[in-house]
Amino acid sequence: MVARAELIDDGGRAASGPDFFRCPEFIGAEGATHSLVIQSGSARLQAPLIVRDVPGSATGLDAISPYGYPGFGIGDEASGLPIPVDEIDFSDTGLISIFIRHTLDGTPPLTGPTPRNVCLLADPALPPKSRMSDRQQVRKNEKRGYTVEFLPGPEVSGRELEGFHRAYTETMERTGAAGHYFFSREWFERILGSEATWLALARDGEGEVAAGSIAARSDGMLHYYLSGTDEAHLRDSPMKNVLTAMCEFAGERGMALNLGGGISPGDRLEEFKRGFTNREEQWFTQEIICDPAAYRELSTGVDAEGFFPAYRAPSA
Repeated sequence: MVARAELIDDGGRAASGPDFFRCPEFIGAEGATHSLVIQSGSARLQAPLIVRDVPGSATGLDAISPYGYPGFGIGDEASGLPIPVDEIDFSDTGLISIFIRHTLDGTPPLTGPTPRNVCLLADPALPPKSRMSDRQQVRKNEKRGYTVEFLPGPEVSGRELEGFHRAYTETMERTGAAGHYFFSREWFERILGSEATWLALARDGEGEVAAGSIAARSDGMLHYYLSGTDEAHLRDSPMKNVLTAMCEFAGERGMALNLGGGISPGDRLEEFKRGFTNREEQWFTQEIICDPAAYRELSTGVDAEGFFPAYRAPSA
């Protein structure tokens, strides 16, 4: 082994930084409990993790990244990347397995990452893309009095947050989203405390919140992160105005806008986002088995169908 991994019980603070998906506000809201630090020669990697008790084990622990694209923060001297995973000693972490969500800004710093979904980006360095039908809808909404504004996260008022939270929650209810996609108003207040966030709001002619999205700056790009449309405004599709404005907002700052992907490849959500994007970026995760013997014991007989860790598969 030429590299060692250490688990620090610090609420993710050693891995925190200015980028949204590793900022103190986000990793605190997500409940990060530890920092994973990997040292290999001059390369030092730090990732926030949520450490959990393993079901079916009296003392076993495993860990997962917070939601989104937190990945690893990388030290100033980062030669020798990517680090071979089979050359890292994870024994001191005391974990059975680790599931890491990588950043979206290039090659993951560990070997053997798993390609997941393709993320759709609006890149200002490339010719812009938009559908005629979307442009027409945006113009119609503007004539009806719709406007879009960008509020720095720390300056969002209680009323503005209430309007966005309502639109977001209604959207999750309409789509039958899983429980972990529902967030409290306090959770949103916490992440919007980050200087790396904005709240993009579409208002109707009466000034009421019709749709909105959080824009988050992380790892050299702007992320379209958590959005929703108020039930009463669905017919007007004000989210098209929000997305159009977000593409311009990111471009003015020299950043690509990451819209993510769909729930499943080729679904309606992905098709909608493709109308605003001109580039694709492969996203990766990392599945690390730290204690092979314990992992085998817990996973024996489980039909995981690719789920990681296998012992947490829905069928387990």
